[in-house]
Amino acid sequence: MNLKKVLSLALAGAMCLSLLAGCTGGAPNPTSTPAPASNPPAEQSEAPSQPAEPAELTGTLKVAMWDMTADPIFASVIDAFKDANPGVTIEPIDIPSADYGTKLSVMLNGGSDVDVFWVKDADTIYPIAKRGQMADMSSYITRDGLDLGIYNGQAEDFNIDGKQIGMPFRTDYYVLFYNKDIFDAAGVEYPSNDMTWAEFEELAKKVTMGEGVDKKYGAFFHTWQACVENWGVQDGEHTIMDTDYSFFKPYYEMVLRMQNDDKTCMDYGTVKTANLHYSGVFSDGSVAMMPMGTWFAATMIDKINKGESSVNWGIATLPHPENVEAGYVVGATTPIAVNSASPNQDLAWEFVKFVCGSEGAAIVASHGGVPALLDDATLKVIAGVDGYPEGALEALAVKNICRDRPIADKVSEVNQMLGEVHSLIMLGEVSVDEGLADMGEQSKSIQG
Repeated sequence: MNLKKVLSLALAGAMCLSLLAGCTGGAPNPTSTPAPASNPPAEQSEAPSQPAEPAELTGTLKVAMWDMTADPIFASVIDAFKDANPGVTIEPIDIPSADYGTKLSVMLNGGSDVDVFWVKDADTIYPIAKRGQMADMSSYITRDGLDLGIYNGQAEDFNIDGKQIGMPFRTDYYVLFYNKDIFDAAGVEYPSNDMTWAEFEELAKKVTMGEGVDKKYGAFFHTWQACVENWGVQDGEHTIMDTDYSFFKPYYEMVLRMQNDDKTCMDYGTVKTANLHYSGVFSDGSVAMMPMGTWFAATMIDKINKGESSVNWGIATLPHPENVEAGYVVGATTPIAVNSASPNQDLAWEFVKFVCGSEGAAIVASHGGVPALLDDATLKVIAGVDGYPEGALEALAVKNICRDRPIADKVSEVNQMLGEVHSLIMLGEVSVDEGLADMGEQSKSIQG
């Protein structure tokens, strides 16, 4: 069973039974038992030997991730591994999100500057693997008898040319975050789990209020091209590797109308110039609705627990195109990998196995995240997270998760190109039609 079916069935069952159930995927069960001996064994004068205790893990690992201070999950899984293995020292390499791809590439090109690293952007997986910088973990998986079936089909995404170069850590997909207080002040019903993008656009008009620094915007789209283009791949029929990008057009036109005509969302140029981060804009109560990944739930819970935000927030299922049923969303799986140049690959594997196993999954879930290993126990943890908004299970019960960026050759180059033209469109330097035509021509050239 793949992840998208697991999420839908398991979370739907939770709503009916008040217990999350119906999703399996724990440790593999034995498939056979030894045949009985034909004759009873001879008596032994000594007790049978006991299995040797596993050797204590020791050593130091340099582990790379991004925005560690903003995402408590990274620190939590690292601390848990250290608690379980006091002989191990972890040196976190915390890199700002915007610089992560570039700085990770520099470290990997430098050799053994990092032992283990999370991969932030799906479009960078294939190039890193092709450069031979991700160690093949297949022999470790075989040695330890790890059943990759517990990842509901996600592990296969990171098997390239027969090499298991990554392990699934967490799965995130876009949902709609909203500010309940703004909706209450406007006297408008909260977003539903079955709302089209056209309905979203109209709803934003109803909850936009105020002027100047006190203005509450109906919606917020972050500067990533994904926060416009993802809605074009939501039907599962298109990917960013297409060379005819006309399927992006309705969403560029929608966001530009909201930005330039209705003034219901922040201006792209302002957000870009001021370097506004989506987490700050939403957590300070400036916007009513924001499409963003499920990873942001952990950030909001953490901010509220620390007293950094007082937003009364909720989540709804991501709005959908007219010709797509509710529950079709866009997302990606975050893998973790071992540097092929690391001199500490044995220890690095133990760390990867831990954070991608049941212990790591429980930690991700305890922060409100969705781990790649999704079983009964983990789902119960998600349901019981303190601070998760009411109705979240219904919102998370998706039917289909479309990959935002396929793992393919040239995907990094294509994605970078799309980002550059995206900025030109959003700044009004080219028309939507001109920009989409340029994307198509450049994509053909890049892909050969």
